[in-house]
Amino acid sequence: QHLGEHPKSGGNKCPTFEAKLLHIESRPGRKSKNSGCDDLEFFMRCEVHISDTDIFINSLKRVADDVRTIPEEKVPWFPRKIRDLDKCNLLITKYDPDMDQDHPGFSDPEYRKRRCFIAELAANYRQGEPLPRVEYTPEEVATWKEVYRTLRTIYPDLACRQFLGGLQQLERECGYGEDSIPQLREVSAFLREKTGFQLRPVAGLLSARDFLASLAFRVFQCTQYIRHASAPMHSPEPDCCHELLGHIPMLADKEFAQFSQEIGLASLGASDEDIERLSTLYWFTVEFGLCKQNGTVKAYGAGLLSSYGELIYALSNEPEYKPFNPEETAIQPYQDQTFQPVYFVSESFEDAKIKMRRYSSSIQRPFSVRYDPFTCSLEVLDQPSKIQHALGQMRDDLKILQSALEKLG
Repeated sequence: QHLGEHPKSGGNKCPTFEAKLLHIESRPGRKSKNSGCDDLEFFMRCEVHISDTDIFINSLKRVADDVRTIPEEKVPWFPRKIRDLDKCNLLITKYDPDMDQDHPGFSDPEYRKRRCFIAELAANYRQGEPLPRVEYTPEEVATWKEVYRTLRTIYPDLACRQFLGGLQQLERECGYGEDSIPQLREVSAFLREKTGFQLRPVAGLLSARDFLASLAFRVFQCTQYIRHASAPMHSPEPDCCHELLGHIPMLADKEFAQFSQEIGLASLGASDEDIERLSTLYWFTVEFGLCKQNGTVKAYGAGLLSSYGELIYALSNEPEYKPFNPEETAIQPYQDQTFQPVYFVSESFEDAKIKMRRYSSSIQRPFSVRYDPFTCSLEVLDQPSKIQHALGQMRDDLKILQSALEKLG
């Protein structure tokens, strides 16, 4: 809109400038109930050049009693639709066998070539396509077999009941076992049925921001390559043993799936500092978390459940335990080269979820987000009309629950 002289301004012209009106809405003024007047308040979202801001405000003051400005805060980009995850592909090459001289596969050109081939499958994948299949070699299956067999012997004593229940279902329904590496396609279908999570192939270790953003959509970014045969019980980076054995059984649990998604939702549009804290929280819960069950400490973190040595160490008398408290956990230095210096113990997943929600609400963002599972998209609740629509949907859900209670008497 070109704004300049107002018809009632008596000919006192103000300089002409350009402002783009993006949104306008009105509501009864706050004083109108007491005064009996029909005052209206207007909310406008505008784009105007910073050098024209004062002129713009003065123009509005000619026709309005009170003008206040709220500058729009710039927030980092984040995906709004599930297909936007195609853009969440920033890889951290710190532990890549092509870059890391300490990687067990660094001096094995055949292994690096194979890794490159599998990484290409992930790099070329687009949301909605069938998940790529990998025909694993006998050597790769032998590595999986050794990892699976070794860890399976200690799970009953050290893993939490949710993990054991998920693993047993995967063995019954999804072909989990020593003799073959599960394919992402079948595992993803299994998870969608259990908790609404789905898998997406990834070429390597993702940046914290991109990885956490995926969790907001109940998407878990999953590697398909396997660790080097020379070090079956150790991997410096995520591989399919870590993902399929450590993470997937836990993501089959509804409460844990919700906990994971909420960390992702809290990360959207957060500052770099808040992303660092959230990724540390993720590290000490989803990767290296412990919880109490029937008076005993059990493991639920994938980094523990895919590492024979650290799983035994974490549940021995050696390490330091602290109760899970997000404010303290978020600033605890972590270790990605050796065992953790300290482990955080949750009273339960429900308790951890309540504490995480409280922590997430303290993250400074100029908006709130709500996930729509029907369209797999995020709604930014930045307008009253959007909040009213969400409340309407909640009322419908409450009516269903009220009707169910009435039928139960």
